[in-house]
Amino acid sequence: MDTPGGWAAGQHAAHLEHALLQARSLIESTVSMHRQRLVVPSPVARNSTAQLGDVMEQLIARGRHSVAIALTGPGEFTDSVLRLLGKSPSRATVRVLCTAEATEVSANRLRRLPEPRLDVRVSDSELRGVLVVDGVAALVPADGPGTGGQFAVVNDAAAVRALELLFAGAWSGGRKLADHLQRSPRLRTELVRSILERLRAGQTDEAAAREINVSLRTYRRYVAEIMRELDANSRFQAGVRAVEFGLLSA
Repeated sequence: MDTPGGWAAGQHAAHLEHALLQARSLIESTVSMHRQRLVVPSPVARNSTAQLGDVMEQLIARGRHSVAIALTGPGEFTDSVLRLLGKSPSRATVRVLCTAEATEVSANRLRRLPEPRLDVRVSDSELRGVLVVDGVAALVPADGPGTGGQFAVVNDAAAVRALELLFAGAWSGGRKLADHLQRSPRLRTELVRSILERLRAGQTDEAAAREINVSLRTYRRYVAEIMRELDANSRFQAGVRAVEFGLLSA
């Protein structure tokens, strides 16, 4: 017959064995998770500019539903995008959003991009160059000194989703490429620039009309036409939009 002391010792041994088994299980689980981290690809992979065209082509070719691209100006990223889209249209619906600067330097190439599965808009928002494919992968050029012209391929779902939402917000406020190109030449004359400069400086209509050597009535008619072209409700808003469109320096 077991004594109380023997029973207590047995219970203690059982508890100790159970604790050791739990510790072993925890250690094995930790080691397994560490091994998985070693084989799972990083959510952000940096690459050199020399690989840009090949990586971009692979990403666009993977697109089955949507390819969203933001272009900010001249450079290797923009050149690669326009070359690839002009060469082989994607199976997915492609949306290209450009700043006014990117549109100005690449207008002819943008016009020649194939339709109907490709749509181009011009945005007044501050954009960052990016390519997002099916909401699951993105390519982002590296900015700033010391980056060596690198770019990053992002596979982290949350980060890609955030980039996709930022793009969608800018896209909703963009205007069609044809509308922008039709409006732009009329606003890029030296006379319009002179009037916009005087509006921004806060000059009176009388003083501004004298400086550009037109009648007050003619000057006010020019101002009204410029505001209509810029879709502005006030002279202040016209100045802001002139900067956004690249008609005036910031």
